[in-house]
Amino acid sequence: MNTGEQFQLSDEAAERYERCPARYILGPWAPLLVNAARPTAGERVLDVACGTGVVARIAAERVGPSGRVIGVDLNPGMIRVARSLPAPIGAPIEWLERSALDLRLEDASFDVVLCQQGLQFFPDKALALREMRRVLDHGGRLALSVWKGVGAYHHAVGDALARFISAESAVRFCASRQVPTEEDLRRLATQAGFADVEVRLHEINIHLPRLDEFTLNHLAGTPVADGLAGATPEAREKLAASVMKQLQRYADGDGVTYPEEARMLTARVL
Repeated sequence: MNTGEQFQLSDEAAERYERCPARYILGPWAPLLVNAARPTAGERVLDVACGTGVVARIAAERVGPSGRVIGVDLNPGMIRVARSLPAPIGAPIEWLERSALDLRLEDASFDVVLCQQGLQFFPDKALALREMRRVLDHGGRLALSVWKGVGAYHHAVGDALARFISAESAVRFCASRQVPTEEDLRRLATQAGFADVEVRLHEINIHLPRLDEFTLNHLAGTPVADGLAGATPEAREKLAASVMKQLQRYADGDGVTYPEEARMLTARVL
């Protein structure tokens, strides 16, 4: 989930991104997104705003050795981390540093386009969807997801950032939750030339490990990493304690389990 100027990370932050949000927050959603597109053996798949590649790796397993998978992301740190991870059993994956607004890939060259939690970061969402439409072959399918809203964990972290770090950090952290409405999603996809546009709401439970450790490690893998690094140890401790307190009702063993909602859009090219 990383494109556009709003979500740029250093290499170190990209590594932390893979260990925390990619694994615990985005990872559980990845199979649902891939399932929505129904990739089959031998198909060509493009993962737009691939981040460190959690969706692309699942897609590679689904299409098998005869398939083809490309993951694109604007952030070079994300691409470097994606390339460093073990390759899945299945299709080889090519990782490219590209903008969603200018994919520089051939027309009608993919059967499936996937985009997990990237659309909200694109400065021109309409152009990004037109690019996805352009690279899909006849009969090709699109599946993309955006959050429904802020969610319990992000609300708690945003509140704690505003109180103990800065209001700017809170706004930057919650940028991923500033998403198009269901109506906007349908309109954007339809205007881009997609047919059979559907938007469905999904809810799953997300489990996070010990919040006193996870929260700070997570933030170190986001665009607010610099602001967090410049804070005093006391401020960081207060931030983590505040998040733990706000999410106490979701306590589950050594961590928390809370409900999260996302909208998934599916469409196809006639």
